[in-house]
Parts: sequence; C-alpha cells; structure tokens
Amino acid sequence: MSVTTTERRPVRAESRTAALQSFLGRRAPWAPTIAAVVILLILLVGAEAFLRGDFITARNLSALLLDNAYLLVLAVGMTFVILTGGIDLSVGSVMAFTGILGAQLISSGVPVAVAVPVMLAGGAAVGLLIGVLVQYFDVQPFIASLAGLFLARGLAFVVSLSSIKVEDAGILWLQSNRIRLGDWYVTPTGIIALVVVALAAFVLHLTRFGRTVYAIGGSEQSARLMGLDVGRTKVAVYVISGFCGGLAGLMLTAYSGAGYPRNGIGTELDAIAAVVIGGTLLTGGRGYVAGSLIGVMVFGTIKTIISFMGAEQSWMQIIVGALLLLFIVVQRGIVARSEHRR
Repeated sequence: MSVTTTERRPVRAESRTAALQSFLGRRAPWAPTIAAVVILLILLVGAEAFLRGDFITARNLSALLLDNAYLLVLAVGMTFVILTGGIDLSVGSVMAFTGILGAQLISSGVPVAVAVPVMLAGGAAVGLLIGVLVQYFDVQPFIASLAGLFLARGLAFVVSLSSIKVEDAGILWLQSNRIRLGDWYVTPTGIIALVVVALAAFVLHLTRFGRTVYAIGGSEQSARLMGLDVGRTKVAVYVISGFCGGLAGLMLTAYSGAGYPRNGIGTELDAIAAVVIGGTLLTGGRGYVAGSLIGVMVFGTIKTIISFMGAEQSWMQIIVGALLLLFIVVQRGIVARSEHRR
C-alpha cells in the first residue's frame, strides 16, 4: 500500500505542474497587461506612501483621465495599427493639424456642427493616404506614416503659424463642464475617451473586422489564405488611427482653449509607449485596448508624480524608457515561448 501511495504522489505533482503550465500558457497573452496593472498599483501605492496620503485622492485620480483623455484616444487608434504589425508616426501631427484647422474655421465664423466633422474627416483623410501607401504601393508603415507626419505638420503651418484662440462655448464646454459624483468628477472629453475605448474593444473582440485585424498581425499570409479581406482591413486601421487623431485634436483644442501648429510634437511616441506598456506586441497579433488604457494611466501617473515632486521632466523620459525596455523584454519572452511550442 505504501508503495502505491509513493508512486501516486509524483504523478499528482506532475499533473499539478502540467495544469499550472497549461493555465499560464493560456493566459500568456495577458501577462504584459497584468504586469502593467501591477506597475500602476505600485506607482499609486508608492506615491501615496512617499507623499504621505496626498496622492490617491478622488481629485487626483479624476484628473488623470481629464489630462490624458486625448492621449487615450490616440492610443486606441494606435492599438489598431500595431495589432496588424504596423506603426503610425503621424498621429501627433494630425492632432495638431486638425486642432489648428478647427480653431481657424470656428474663429472665421464656421458653425461648430460643420467645423468638427471637417476636423474628423481631415484626420481620417491623412490616415487613408497612409493606408493606401502601405497596402497598394507596398511602402513600409514607418516610411508611409513618416510622410504623413510631415504632410500633416506642414498643413498645420499652412493654416496658421501662430496659436488661434477658441472662444466657442460649445467647444470649451467639452473640457470645462464637470459631471460630479461626490468628490469624483469626469468631463465630456473623458466620457468621449471611455466611449472610444469601449467601442474599440467591442469592434476588436466581437466583430469579423476585429478578428481580421488580429489575424493579419498573427500572419498576414495565413489571413489571405483564409479568405480574409486583408487589403481593406489594413487601410481601415490607418483610417481609424487618423480619425482618432482628428478626435484627439478636437479634445486637445477644448483642453487648451486654442489651436497651435506645434502641438503634439513627440505625442506619437507617447501613444506608442502607452500601447506597448499596456501589453500590445509591436510585432502585431496580440494586445488589448484595455491594456492601452492601463498604459495611458501608467504614463499619466508617472507624469503626475514627477509634477508633485517638482522634479525635472527629463525624468519622465528616463522612467518611460526604462519601462519600455522592461516590457519589450517581457514581450520577447512571450514570443519566444510561443515559437518554442510550435
């Protein structure tokens, strides 16, 4: 009897190990996103302890969404592009172009109901141009979106070389209005950003288009063999990114109260960093919009902590750079593990 019991123990131990490995393997794609959540919690708890209870307050946490709503919208659009294995360097310039264009139209007496659709259409048009270059002219996404960056920035300077103040109450209302629940509050721009996240999550996970996006990122050749509409989908993700750039331009204009042609310089890198920190693989095929939301919150929390401490903003780039290195290493580990299983 004792021999039988002794023999059973290793078998049970091996079965438990196999079950644990299977459990972790099925959830491997979530590992970077879970890591981002852990880092966000560590940042919040650490800041609360260091600042002696002055950081985790309803006011500060509400301000995180308020201050980073436009970046969240950009990150959502960037998530679509990166999931296909592409990149979009134009979104910061698109945000500046659409912002200054909208400010110019509104200051010239054009109704907001006309100016806002023009802003959104302008962003989508730049995205369409990049998507066509990538898909039908076989231009690398880096080069095509770099061309879009210069085009949009140039158009912004054509519209105006200086800042244009926006005094329309409808635009300013998007940022000035506060919907309160006790000490918590949210602005219309924050609501727009959260709605964009929810719509993107629905599209990516519950529609054929979303499944095609993931399939292209996993293997474009396999996606073609499965009969998926690869060409139209690749163009569409850049249109979505451009549209989000236009929407971010509207939100930033409401946030700052003006359009400025030099807005958004380097913001495309912030959006990419937020998406990567949130767990989306730069090689495509894996990632979640919810992760990009966490990535933006991590980015915004670091920025807020640095402001609270009165430290130089250079520390922002240093910390975000270190996090990017960490998450790229994690991503490489996940990819290597997947290839090993194959």
